[in-house]
Amino acid sequence: MSTRPAPAPLLIACALGIEHLALRTGDRHPAGPGGFLRPAGGGDQYSAGGPFTVVRTGMGPRAAERSVSRHLAAPALAGAAVLATGFCAGLAPGMHPGDLVVAEETRDPRGTVPCVGTDLLVKELARILPGRTVHTGPLTGSDHVVRGPARSDLSATGAIAVDMESAATLLSAVRAGERPVAAVRVVVDAPEHELVRIGTVRGGISAFRVLRSVLPAFLEWHRSLLLPRR
Repeated sequence: MSTRPAPAPLLIACALGIEHLALRTGDRHPAGPGGFLRPAGGGDQYSAGGPFTVVRTGMGPRAAERSVSRHLAAPALAGAAVLATGFCAGLAPGMHPGDLVVAEETRDPRGTVPCVGTDLLVKELARILPGRTVHTGPLTGSDHVVRGPARSDLSATGAIAVDMESAATLLSAVRAGERPVAAVRVVVDAPEHELVRIGTVRGGISAFRVLRSVLPAFLEWHRSLLLPRR
């Protein structure tokens, strides 16, 4: 019988039902050779990197904080890596719906959390979604939907995108214990493509399709965390 410890699990957190649907019904092929996915009890699934769980936290930072803290308190998720995902609003000029944002750090008024494995996530997303633009930089949190001039104010801080849950998710995760964390978001609207404008439906469909495709990159990121370091 093997005495190797079980691999640390992965908790993938999103806020909205449509985000959860995209992740649960999207591409579930293994990210690397020899990978294997199968249903497991309690809603968990397995990849070459170990067990992973996709949870819907509910909208807003408070809901995200409560949900993530509750899940990480469960023995099955002890030491879990945490990745926040879903849709976001782009802040940088030239962004388009369907672009990807890989956070180098998340920020909110309570603090900043550095992300782990950003380069690997960028590489894997570019591999599985060729032609899609991947942006990297700070991802800022808000407790409300940000529109108009307020976006310019956030952009002036150096942030490239904003959402309501990523910062709270990662802050709750690291407060619960030392662990790898990351955030990957799909742009659903941007300075030149705000949701209130014509084309909203097209942009939303594009973002949904991209979100359905990102899971293999997350699993490869998780698998890489378990590899021995030289």
